[in-house]
Amino acid sequence: MQKKKKNEDCFQERLWRHHDELRWLYMELYNNNDMFGELCSTMQSFYKERSASLKELDGKREKNPDWFRKNDMLGMMLYIDNFAGSLKGVKEHIDYLQSCNVNCIHLMPFLDSPKGRSDGGYAVANFRKVREDLGTMEDLQELSKECHRRDISLCMDFVMNHTSEEHEWAKRARNGEGEYMSRYFFFDNYDVPAQYEKTVPQVFPTTAPGNFTWIPEVEHHVMTTFYPYQWDLNYRNPRVFNEMMYNFLFLANQGMDVIRIDAVPYIWKELGTNCRNLPKVHSIVRMMRMISEVVCPGVILLGEVVMEPEKVTPYFGTVEKPECHMLYNVTTMATTWNSVATRDVRLLKKQMDIVNRLPKEYTFLNYLRCHDDIGWGLDYPTLKEWGMKEVPHKKFLNEYFTGRTQGSISRGELYNEDLVTGDARFCGTTASMCGIESAGFEQNPEKMEEAIAFAIMLHAYMLTQSGIPMLYSGDEIGQVNDYTYKEDSEKREDSRYIHRGKFPWKLTENIKDAKTVQGKLFPALSKLALLRKEEMVFAGEANVWTLETRNDSVLGIGRRMGEELLIAVFNFHDRTQEIGLLTEEVLVGGKFQNLITGESVDLTKPVVLEGHSFLWAKRRK
Repeated sequence: MQKKKKNEDCFQERLWRHHDELRWLYMELYNNNDMFGELCSTMQSFYKERSASLKELDGKREKNPDWFRKNDMLGMMLYIDNFAGSLKGVKEHIDYLQSCNVNCIHLMPFLDSPKGRSDGGYAVANFRKVREDLGTMEDLQELSKECHRRDISLCMDFVMNHTSEEHEWAKRARNGEGEYMSRYFFFDNYDVPAQYEKTVPQVFPTTAPGNFTWIPEVEHHVMTTFYPYQWDLNYRNPRVFNEMMYNFLFLANQGMDVIRIDAVPYIWKELGTNCRNLPKVHSIVRMMRMISEVVCPGVILLGEVVMEPEKVTPYFGTVEKPECHMLYNVTTMATTWNSVATRDVRLLKKQMDIVNRLPKEYTFLNYLRCHDDIGWGLDYPTLKEWGMKEVPHKKFLNEYFTGRTQGSISRGELYNEDLVTGDARFCGTTASMCGIESAGFEQNPEKMEEAIAFAIMLHAYMLTQSGIPMLYSGDEIGQVNDYTYKEDSEKREDSRYIHRGKFPWKLTENIKDAKTVQGKLFPALSKLALLRKEEMVFAGEANVWTLETRNDSVLGIGRRMGEELLIAVFNFHDRTQEIGLLTEEVLVGGKFQNLITGESVDLTKPVVLEGHSFLWAKRRK
């Protein structure tokens, strides 16, 4: 009885802390006292249902709110079916994941979605049911318990902008039930949709043009920003907000530690705007953060905001009124591959300078590749100043990475190519983009060595950035493009499946064979991850800045934590480069040691880097 009262007091204390602001924002959006009262009451119900072990974890994380920012954090994103067949299979392979030094597993979409019309799982038909071929909610809970036993966190996607047309709400709306039609954006003629189309950009202009779909059963148009089978939710309706928050809390109670909010900038629509990043989006995310802090404060919000830093950072909120805990470092990722193709790091350096100037409370998730395509959202005004125009530059990048450019080592395919404008995005695995695929096809050992070194260098660079690194499953063993997706009628139109192939478990048998790709790549990445975990210079609170290398092909990064100093340099050129690092940090810093080899390094002299190589040099004490 005493423990029960303590739990109730804990909930009431957290609710009291946030109540006034939560109510103010809710009433500003909905002006509905009854619905707000229902929200608070249901939050308490979910708190009561939350397991004792999760509440204990919440308490530990409340005392250590920066737990996810530590330098031992390393994530890996994976598709459950491709990686291990099912949730039970993932549980059986946790030993392997731990051997990769991973302590955060991002499970790509696994909720119930219609076969063939799922958009890779982002068209959810039931937010409280796992896809049958992947397992059950009970399997998810068991996986969570095992992960927590091993100090591993679980991350999942929460698709809150839309539902599948097969969702119960959509089915009832299709039957003409007004209550459920009001949960979407329905219009009985095209007048209003036509007004929206004047200002709202198309996400997929070639594969899914327009932002509305005609539903003949009810003779209405419905808003479908992404695909016709994904119906946008109407967050002007308080019932939508409440029910989606209940879904969020239900999933948090299954043991999720990090919840990725998918397509968050799109969730509020207003006529006459581009329906992106509107102020009320931030009201919703702020309320979501407070609801989480009341019911499940150990859960982290990861926002998917695919834009440049100045538009991304508002989603962190403020120190006093935070929104997302973490955001994707999307522009840096795209700019990284731009540097690979151009052998020029100037734009990347500028991008990193912007990120490094932001408050340390702003935590970015860094990655080289993910499940999605690479869109070339670069700083084109700056490129224009350097004589590079947007359209021809995008064409150059796509031709380089698809291997059409003479001398290109990359292989991959275009996504959503617009034959009229020439615009397109790119798909391919890290290994294929670094040349491992082409070197293997040519049976060229020398090129293979260079490609492996390139992949290692890029991962070292990612691990040196400010923020949390995330690996993409298969990159640790050099998994190349999978072209078999073209043989599947449900996938062949979506080239993103080229880098979503089944995990090649057979290749993991080569990890201890130093003569193989896996035997060279896996141990190297493992060593990098362990060094990052052990060396305090990689701590989240460390000062990070870019260095002047006097060479446009070589990126320099400095990291300082107390008396610890790291000088890191990365050669983005395929040929040997020489640089000078006559900075104050080097001149007065004393002697340095190569963290990889243990050898002494004299940084007061020119540093010579072979093509696509790097140096981690730490100042000796």
